[in-house]
Amino acid sequence: MSRPASQRPTSFDIAYRAGVSQPTVSRALRGSTSVSAETRARIEAIARELGYAVDKNASSLRSQQSHTLALLFFEDPTADASLINPFFLSMLGWITRHTANAGYDLLISFQQLSGDWHKAYEDSRKADGIILLGYGDYEAYRPRLEQLRAQGTHYVRWGSPEPGDGGATIGCDNRAGGRLATEHLIGHGRRRIAFLGAGDDHYPEFRDRYLGYLDALAAAGMSADPALQVDAITLEQAGADAIGELFARGVAFDGIVAASDLIAIGAMQALERRGYAVPRAVSVVGFDDIPAAQQASPPLTTVQQDAKAAGEALVGTILDRITGREPPAGPLPVRLIVRASCGAHTNT
Repeated sequence: MSRPASQRPTSFDIAYRAGVSQPTVSRALRGSTSVSAETRARIEAIARELGYAVDKNASSLRSQQSHTLALLFFEDPTADASLINPFFLSMLGWITRHTANAGYDLLISFQQLSGDWHKAYEDSRKADGIILLGYGDYEAYRPRLEQLRAQGTHYVRWGSPEPGDGGATIGCDNRAGGRLATEHLIGHGRRRIAFLGAGDDHYPEFRDRYLGYLDALAAAGMSADPALQVDAITLEQAGADAIGELFARGVAFDGIVAASDLIAIGAMQALERRGYAVPRAVSVVGFDDIPAAQQASPPLTTVQQDAKAAGEALVGTILDRITGREPPAGPLPVRLIVRASCGAHTNT
């Protein structure tokens, strides 16, 4: 099968013609001695034939010459026009600080998942590595990550590690967090606990939190009722809609584990409108510990993801990948922040 030529020749076109990988083309055109003289000469000849021009002043994602990292925010559904997950905003300051402490500049860009951001950063060579925040439906996002890996781009993303990601994902222990939240409600006598959040591979972080919820129920000898799980994305309205769905199903519930704080806050507001007091009638636990959690009415018990540790881990991991060091393995720990929404004595 032949590879269609691009209107503007790329390093992939050269790689195809030369019968080598794209990273080999990049190294050859930089004059790297890791590529044999014969192969380098063949690649340079093809580049001249195709009219491929190498910008000698541009830094490459693989050359480690720019001392710049790129932080790409991807649009997430939000109630306002920002389209940025509030937890990512809380992480931003720490990413900036850790980047500066490492002697790097930070280029921040907002991207649409439908755009060709993966190609833009392959060709524009603005940074030594990329930090990715946000992804929407992971099954739709996965092919972009596979392309980044194939072209040898240094990147790290926030999320749940998936098979084959090569250690390029940093995230908290979502499953442990889901278990903590559910165990806490069980410990306070709740027996009909709903889970609000998607439980499938399209949203791996929510899926892992749901698995933790199931772990806690099983450990307590409680069976999981499928009718108590309602899909919801990270929006207050999604939390409110999930409450409507539970009532439409006619299932009784006295506790809620929400896959995000925004879902939990929307659920509490919907319960209040229906005359159900939180936590007297229904106890609620969220996930993330965004600033709005403490300001909610009542203040929201939640599983905290440490934004400071997350920012440090993301920056440290991308620098490890750039320099060829092995990044540390394992998820970041989580902890339960107890406030009034669960009916327990608070620790904040």
